[in-house]
Amino acid sequence: MKKIILFFLLCVLVNSSFSQELQARLTVVSTKVGTQVDKKVFLTLQSALSNFLNNRKWTSENFLPQEKIQCNFLINIDQVLSDNVYKASLTVQAARPIYNTIYQSPILNFQDNDLVFKYIEFQPIEFNENRIQGADPIVANLTAVLAYYANIILGLDYDSFSPRGGDPFFQKAFNIVNNAPEAREISGWKPFDGMRNRFRLTENFTDNRFNLIHEAVYSYYRQGLDKFYEKEDSARTGVLNALKTLNTLNQNNPNLMSVQMFFQGKSTELVNIFSKGDANVKAQAREYLSKLDVTNAAAYKEIK
Repeated sequence: MKKIILFFLLCVLVNSSFSQELQARLTVVSTKVGTQVDKKVFLTLQSALSNFLNNRKWTSENFLPQEKIQCNFLINIDQVLSDNVYKASLTVQAARPIYNTIYQSPILNFQDNDLVFKYIEFQPIEFNENRIQGADPIVANLTAVLAYYANIILGLDYDSFSPRGGDPFFQKAFNIVNNAPEAREISGWKPFDGMRNRFRLTENFTDNRFNLIHEAVYSYYRQGLDKFYEKEDSARTGVLNALKTLNTLNQNNPNLMSVQMFFQGKSTELVNIFSKGDANVKAQAREYLSKLDVTNAAAYKEIK
């Protein structure tokens, strides 16, 4: 009997040593929703979606607890379209730990303004990547969008650790786009749904014309930030090489969505990286950053 109990405890310990890939904090904000809707439904939704993101296995690999990807999902409900049908914006943020530090570098910081979904309290939260449409497209759209961004996060994270490591996850995101729920109220999945949408973002990571984005992500993190602890000058060169690669990509494909997204949330980090180093490296960094991240051009003047 003692052997059986010991075996059971070992199994529990082994299983608890490995966990799902995401450590996601999901928040639903409903301040714009009137009193005609019971706000308790959004707390139930928040709990259900948190479980969906954190308890689902998104890869075939085992992640140690300290390896989980830190991310935030903020659903801000803007409007009630009809009974149990809502229009919202979704802000997605994810960070990547830097080797030998406690610092987390932003790897994704993006706002999607095209989230429409239907939710009735306690309805099952389901997602089947082989049957994404579901019986009711507006119900299925919610988990399809969350699964899409979960795969984008995984793609960027894997890309940052190995060359083209994120390809399988970008392909999964592409599959979700191709089989996305369709209804009159739903947008964000099609090429004609504006210039900044899920289709465009996935295209940037799967079309061979834009392969340099993968090289830039790997260079920035693995050949750049991860080396700062031991070889600061070499690390700064790795980050500068990433900027050179992004500049080439931007020259060939102006206003590319993935390039714009790359810089969101990174301006302070980049100023800190290049505040030290030789004058030539600083000058090159200022030149690239003033072209690539125009919104934060004033901040980059601090690199002197």
